[in-house]
Amino acid sequence: MRFLLYSRPDCGLCEEMLAELAALPAARDFPVDVLDVDDDPAVRVRYGHKIPVLLFAGELVCHGRLDAEEVHKALAYHRRPV
Repeated sequence: MRFLLYSRPDCGLCEEMLAELAALPAARDFPVDVLDVDDDPAVRVRYGHKIPVLLFAGELVCHGRLDAEEVHKALAYHRRPV
């Protein structure tokens, strides 16, 4: 499981979200892939006006600003016993 951050070059909000995510102790054990939202036309249509967009295990966590509560909820959901 990993985080995916859709971003654009020189996006201040994207850099801020990445830094805030890195500062969350609960999220430190998970890798973060940063992808340019403009590299895929379908992704650009879906998320282009919402960046930064953070997903975890393929599910939307938050966009625009980091929502630490939503990050914790996503991590708890995926850590629950099966």
